[in-house]
Amino acid sequence: MQRFFDDESLLAPARVEIEHLENGEFILCSPEPLQAYERCVGDWLEKWAQETPSAIYLGARHGDGWLELSYQQVRERVGRLGQALLDMGLDSSQPLVFLSSNDLDQALLTLAAMHVGITVGTVSASYAKNRTDYTKLASILTCLNPGAIFVSQGQDYGPALLSIKPSCPIIASQGVETIPGAIDYASLYEAEETPAVMEAFQSLTGESHARYLLTSGSTGEPKAVVNTHKMLCSNQQMIAQCWRFLERRKLRVLDWLPWSHTFGANHNFNMVLRNGGAFYLDDGLPMPGRIERTIENIKYVRPTMFFNVPRGYDVLLPFLERDTELAEALFADLDALFYAAAALPQNTWDRVHRVASQVRDTPLFFTSEWGATETTPVLTNVHFYTDRPGNLGLPVPGVEIKFVPSGEKLEMRVKGPSVFTEYLNNPTLAACSFDEDGFYRIGDAGYLLDEKHPEKGIVFNGRVTEDFKLTTGTWVSVGTLRPIVVSALTPYVADCVVCGHDQSEIAALAFITPALRALAGEAGITMHADELAQVPAVRHALVRALKTLRADCKASSRHIARLLLLNTEPNVEIGEITDKGYINQRLALNYRGAEVQRLFAEPLDPAVILVTEETGE
Repeated sequence: MQRFFDDESLLAPARVEIEHLENGEFILCSPEPLQAYERCVGDWLEKWAQETPSAIYLGARHGDGWLELSYQQVRERVGRLGQALLDMGLDSSQPLVFLSSNDLDQALLTLAAMHVGITVGTVSASYAKNRTDYTKLASILTCLNPGAIFVSQGQDYGPALLSIKPSCPIIASQGVETIPGAIDYASLYEAEETPAVMEAFQSLTGESHARYLLTSGSTGEPKAVVNTHKMLCSNQQMIAQCWRFLERRKLRVLDWLPWSHTFGANHNFNMVLRNGGAFYLDDGLPMPGRIERTIENIKYVRPTMFFNVPRGYDVLLPFLERDTELAEALFADLDALFYAAAALPQNTWDRVHRVASQVRDTPLFFTSEWGATETTPVLTNVHFYTDRPGNLGLPVPGVEIKFVPSGEKLEMRVKGPSVFTEYLNNPTLAACSFDEDGFYRIGDAGYLLDEKHPEKGIVFNGRVTEDFKLTTGTWVSVGTLRPIVVSALTPYVADCVVCGHDQSEIAALAFITPALRALAGEAGITMHADELAQVPAVRHALVRALKTLRADCKASSRHIARLLLLNTEPNVEIGEITDKGYINQRLALNYRGAEVQRLFAEPLDPAVILVTEETGE
């Protein structure tokens, strides 16, 4: 086991410097200085197109097979597309906005825009697809003020655009005829690259805007975070100095995570490009009916690094546990398995390691990081052995983390070249996001796993503002409790919202899994959550799990007394899942106010599962 984790050619040693300040504050940073990094994202593409021109860079499903493009082929396409964008009159003053799910056309056009100094803004497809109310999308487009908009499927996104009527040109790769006046994406390849492309490329600086990413926070109002080339390039250098294996073996990545999110776009996509690897687009999703496509793709790609969110692993695990060929395809060549966010249940962690051990000769490196849209995104990195989830790792080179006492927690504030300085067209909001020493108030809390040995890492401790006190006087740490509850209720619950502010006991709203429906038998597949909660087998399983949790931990701050099952998934569109991969408590409690009231209603709502010492199993 230790051969990999102790090899300093593969992983940086776990070292950290600590500076103690007044009033219990302290600052953590890496003793390793941040090394030089590229000027702009396009430097990576130019480098690999020259050094490894025939190496596969992008792969996507095409008919019954795969279309794979080399670095040289991608660079040739980027030149043509970049020229076409310049010919359209686009420049750095207005972004090229993408309204599309991940696909090859979007990848190539994104690279082309960045190459010639046009900022890209990627908007979640959920704001336009299968909807009738486009108010939020209209607000987002007003905020971004696009110079042009790209849609992958005119038939899917056309209704939204026809309703909003943006004044800029529309580019469509399919279904162009459904949007009057739209430009056919294929026609952009008719352009021949001229010196203007490289002139625009050479004029870029680290401060040039590269990407605008939206984050709604708890207010729901769109905020566009300005990501500069300096931020993106410095952050990838930080990661590479921690995970040294990235520069010693070519990456092969299969990924579905959306490019409207910093995790999918700035972290995963940029990591492959920075290190000259191969990026395969996964057209599957971690959900019933789509996970089967991901399974096919894993068996073809055999990744060397794999990224997912906790929910994604929960959906994939049953297939891995019964399909040895799939487990071998995922784990055999893997350098690292990555989970986003600190809230991976212990049960999921254990199951992943158990499956991996059956097809690997060496222990699995199951790792994570911590960051945000405003930090492009990585602030801390796990580059050492851990035996459980929740460790955020240590500060990456170039980043400082200040710990500030806040009630019973330590608020973490951050500073470094990858941290943003502005929200688009909103200087006031950006200015008040920093403290007097220039540290960004990210809003997360954390503490040292071992105060005497800070090199053992930082433990995530929830959001500073999400904890609450029961009427009994007991403080409830939501960030600590939530993963414990989810783990206890595995495999029946995928996530939960912890409730109880101004109440005498803790309750939870639970997002259910197909396993819970299966427990109810054939009828459970179509049952409403209220009906499921009244099925004896379901109530028995959930009550037993929560009573076991009580028995394992006597503290009342860990006792869930009421549970209400939800019939919907977390609402990604409104930001109920944060950019760090966990539930936005404040927003969820507001959005699901009616369900919270049902939890504590008297007389007891029949759908609420009550757990007391007297509750039968």
